[in-house]
Formats: sequence, C-alpha cells, structure tokens
Amino acid sequence: MTKVSVEQRIQAVQRYLNGNETLIEIANDIGVTAQIVSEWVRRYQKNGVETFLKSYTNYSADYKMNVLNYMNETGTSSRDTAALFNISSPGMIR
Repeated sequence: MTKVSVEQRIQAVQRYLNGNETLIEIANDIGVTAQIVSEWVRRYQKNGVETFLKSYTNYSADYKMNVLNYMNETGTSSRDTAALFNISSPGMIR
C-alpha cells in the first residue's frame, strides 16, 4: 500500500468532487483502492479538511461507549458512524 500525504488525499477528494474523474481513475493514479478514496470523500464531506489533519488519537472508554451507543440507537453503519465522529477507520468501532 502506498503512503499518501495529507495534500494528496485532499487533492484526490477535490478531483473526485469536481466530477471529472471516477474513484477508480483517481485511486489508480495515486496507488490506492477506490474504496479508500471513497472513504476519504465520505470523511471529507462530514468533517472537511480537518479529517485529514488528525494523526493518532487515543479515545477514552466513555467516548467509545458514546459512539457505540449512537450506532446502536440510530442504526447507522460503522462507515457512516466513523465519518460522523471523525474516526479514521470504521474498523476501530466494529
């Protein structure tokens, strides 16, 4: 897997949102999967550029429980919940 800088992620999202390129075209160009680019777009739409500026975050047990409770109460997917709470990976809340 290719290491992609914050600037490259933002540019990839903007390229997609401009509507001139598909997820697959952008993903192939930067060496990641279309699913990864799709996840960046989803997070960007929920949280803006800030979503890419966070690096490592240590979540408290309280915060984790709030996220899980929200997901259970609303029935949102782990992907949507991760985007909403600006969590870098949906796998962290499964």
